[in-house]
Amino acid sequence: MRHHGVNNSKEVAHMTKYREILRLASLGLSQQNIADSSGVSKKTVNRVLKRAKELNIFWPLEANETDAVLAEKLFPSAQKQVSSTKRIPDFNYIQKELLRNGVNKKLLWTEYLEECRQSGDEPLMYSQFCYYIQQDEQKRRATMHINRKPGEQIEVDWAGAPAQITDPDTGEIIPAFLFVGVMTYSQYPYVEAFINEKQRAWITAHVHICMSTSAA
Repeated sequence: MRHHGVNNSKEVAHMTKYREILRLASLGLSQQNIADSSGVSKKTVNRVLKRAKELNIFWPLEANETDAVLAEKLFPSAQKQVSSTKRIPDFNYIQKELLRNGVNKKLLWTEYLEECRQSGDEPLMYSQFCYYIQQDEQKRRATMHINRKPGEQIEVDWAGAPAQITDPDTGEIIPAFLFVGVMTYSQYPYVEAFINEKQRAWITAHVHICMSTSAA
């Protein structure tokens, strides 16, 4: 892997738990709770979620969309930014052509270079050409509509690091483990606190969420 000169903020961006931030956001947690669970500032959570919304990137994500991949999607390296003077490929045409036998990106790039020569536009390098095709493909997948039925599915999980509750009588600080569920059709969230994450709490939480959703 080639290493380019980057500043410290970019290095921190690669360490950000983008997947976890998007997952917890899908469960309906507040930005402050997401920040506490992910070990980042609330400002970072806000910036990530705002950028993800702009690019139509939402949970669930593909397994190969790691934090490093998401970092480049959300906040691309300066080296990969397209100059305003460069000709942007016709992505709709490219996607159709790639479905044909014998057509590959190298061939389409050669065709693209010829078009740039004829129009006098500055072309992208092959690596940039492939990068933006990949970005277009990912955007298309992210905007694909998934049909769901009301009440068909609920996503549940424990929400990262525990919260803290102060006993009003003794002042004792007690850890509270948050069980979070969200109905995938309506995005209706359910949150309940438990003193531990043991099996009994897990089962009780499922009973309670089912009672809550059936009564809603």
